[in-house]
Amino acid sequence: MNTIDVTMALVVGGLFAIGFYLMLQRSLMRIVLGFILLGHGTNLLLLVAGGTPGRPPVPTGTTEASARTADPLPQAMALTAIVITFGLTAFLMALAYRSWRLSGHDEVHDDVEDRLIGTARERADAGPESGRDEGASASGRDGAGPAPDRDEGGTAPGEAR
Repeated sequence: MNTIDVTMALVVGGLFAIGFYLMLQRSLMRIVLGFILLGHGTNLLLLVAGGTPGRPPVPTGTTEASARTADPLPQAMALTAIVITFGLTAFLMALAYRSWRLSGHDEVHDDVEDRLIGTARERADAGPESGRDEGASASGRDGAGPAPDRDEGGTAPGEAR
């Protein structure tokens, strides 16, 4: 194992660690920077996986030279990763700019719907409360949605809309 291999492994690991840390933040710009660092770490990882640099991409004709050719696949994958990272970075920057224009800051807020679903699930897990009406708990309904004898529009059968 060469010194350059250990150094590149540490650099790739550091880029991934810092990138993941930044992506876990609530600021959209930190998320974008974390994504960019993950892209650079992926590019370095792919290029290091290609082997020793400086080998010819096309064999010269001898069997010894054909055994020492460069592998073009990691280079092609690195170029593809660069293009994908650039496109997604541009998209994330546009989203961050739009969020900043609408709210005045780039902080990601909690989703209200997720919070409502979470509290409804907590209430369902807690079981029947002591102050709840016995009729409602016996029918299994908590008052949400249309009554059982009414259709989706809230009208009873035979009733005009």
